[in-house]
Amino acid sequence: MPQTSLMMTLQFSSSGTPVNVQAKHFLIPGLGRYDHKYSPKLPSKFPKTSIFNSHQIPNPILHQPPVNQSVAAIVFGDGSESRLYPLTKRRSEGAIPIASNYRLIDAVVSNCINSNINKIYALTQFNSTSLNSHLSRAYSVASLGKEGFVEVIAAYQSPEDQGWFQGTADAIRRCLWVLEEYPVAEFLVLPGHHLYKMDYQRVIESHRNRKSDITIVASNGITKRDQDPGVGVLKINTENQVMQYSLKSNKEPVNYAVAETLTRCNDSSYSYIPSMGIYLINRATMVNLLNNHFPKAMDFGTEVIRGALSLGMKVEAYLFEGYWEDMRSIEAFYQANMECIKKLNTGYNSFCDRDSPVYTIPRNLPPTVVNDAMITDSVIGDGCILNRCKIKSTVVGMRTKIRDGAIIEDSVIMGSDVYQIEDGRESSIKSTSVPIGIGENTEIRKAIVDKNARIGKNVKIINKDNVEEGDREANGYIISGRIMVVLRSAEIPDNSIL
Repeated sequence: MPQTSLMMTLQFSSSGTPVNVQAKHFLIPGLGRYDHKYSPKLPSKFPKTSIFNSHQIPNPILHQPPVNQSVAAIVFGDGSESRLYPLTKRRSEGAIPIASNYRLIDAVVSNCINSNINKIYALTQFNSTSLNSHLSRAYSVASLGKEGFVEVIAAYQSPEDQGWFQGTADAIRRCLWVLEEYPVAEFLVLPGHHLYKMDYQRVIESHRNRKSDITIVASNGITKRDQDPGVGVLKINTENQVMQYSLKSNKEPVNYAVAETLTRCNDSSYSYIPSMGIYLINRATMVNLLNNHFPKAMDFGTEVIRGALSLGMKVEAYLFEGYWEDMRSIEAFYQANMECIKKLNTGYNSFCDRDSPVYTIPRNLPPTVVNDAMITDSVIGDGCILNRCKIKSTVVGMRTKIRDGAIIEDSVIMGSDVYQIEDGRESSIKSTSVPIGIGENTEIRKAIVDKNARIGKNVKIINKDNVEEGDREANGYIISGRIMVVLRSAEIPDNSIL
């Protein structure tokens, strides 16, 4: 699996010293008072970063402002209630590694870049250190036009707001002073931990052609989410106009297939589809809703969108037909990794898509070393050392060391942040009885092994008792949906059987 690196460009003075590029101020027709309100001077408080995508496609929207000048993306990289624990014990959802070389948020940011949206704000709060570091390193010191950037806005306290972000709506409201820096026409609100490939320009075109106040992207792939609680449900008419927004719960599950059947039998003009949590909203509409109509709203979907409907605003649904996984469980994350190694075109296939590449950090790691190993139907990250082992249907992350005689099947090995020196020389890693990596003659089946784990010799991670759910966090692992999950930096002693 190739890793897509970013092409970096800097502007230099005649003496060879890097200089800042001053952004030009664009005026967007049709924005009324917003045309002249905002200063073109860039604030020094937040560093600007930008990206160049050699695969940018021409803007298909005619008679409208260019997307890279008129749309800004707001990406949420985390949430306070994650179902991906313990993978989120020390990191946010968007920072979880996937497919050997990437993080979940890379898919969403890359969608923006490939859709010619070059103003991207990442709002982060919970366990955000790793995510903030990744975004600042992956999407920096390059060029996506004169005003392109990926800007991290971490949660903060101010004299006016003493608490942290209380939800997506609260976060956007408190960051409006930054988000309004550029006179864009629309804001695209995106979850940062979903896996899908989408051309947002099609959403923007539909939104503008229909003169909508808000457009909600909804998925037609409903069968996988019939049992998932917490999904927003849209009631739409035959014109794809949203009539109602509700939240599915465990107590009142919504079976979309049954709902569709009932509406057809009753000759109704309404249908029910799941929201993807993606919203395109006019700038003036968002400011008005957050500051004037619902100044105390915390959640964007359940409060602001419902409020907009109650006010009679024009809210439309854009139906998305492609693959979408919202990572609402450990099992969903595991399956997404397994699908990326299958030959069938049933899952997320953009990691190898040259026309819509996924961007990430260019790490300059050495090639993977394979010594007499047998590898089938697997993805191997950069800088691994694989010695006389058997690997089948497995995702192996960067810097993974697998020792002689190990057998790994149907698993996700996230790799390591460092190399551990084991020949007695001085190392920055404290020596322990179990080194980082997979030990000799160890067997791992249907498991997720988080970063920097130390798996000893002759260990069996096989869910020997076929447990459905189990909390063994004190012992360095849990079981979720019969999937063994070894915690980050956990140590599994020699000869253990899990």
